Amino acid sequence: MSAGEVKTCPQCGAPIDARAQSCKFCGGVFASKPAYKPPPQPRTPPPQAGPYAGSYTPPPQGPYGGPYQQQGPYGGPYPPQGPGYRPPVQQQYHSGKSKLVAGLLAIFLGGIGVHKFYLGRIGMGVLYLLFCWTGIPALVGFIEGIIYLCSNDQVFEAKYPRHY
Repeated sequence: MSAGEVKTCPQCGAPIDARAQSCKFCGGVFASKPAYKPPPQPRTPPPQAGPYAGSYTPPPQGPYGGPYQQQGPYGGPYPPQGPGYRPPVQQQYHSGKSKLVAGLLAIFLGGIGVHKFYLGRIGMGVLYLLFCWTGIPALVGFIEGIIYLCSNDQVFEAKYPRHY
């Protein structure tokens, strides 16, 4: 060993190799030199261009000159949104059946199921006819007549739609 490669143990004073991590005579462990750590570099600011840099980027133009519409999940464009947007009104249709007529038929002729035939429920009308001798269809018809007369027009139209 040369003089540059030998050092002494700080605990027992024995000569040891300069690269050794512990003393082979006393078993003492040496503190290793800290690994070189470069000084931290100053952070560079992000570039000042792009959609998130604070500058305004106009929306992409569509194929016909207007703003580009994103594709919706089912292939069409997303519906317009915003504070002034009102959804389109659904088309209202009338079944052609009057709830007043249905209610009066149920009250006065409900025992034989005339109101059910009027509303297009032929199977229920036949059932009322089969059991008209018991009096139960008359009671149920009276209650249904009151329900028809007290129901909302939209509820009546939804419950008894047009049959084609």
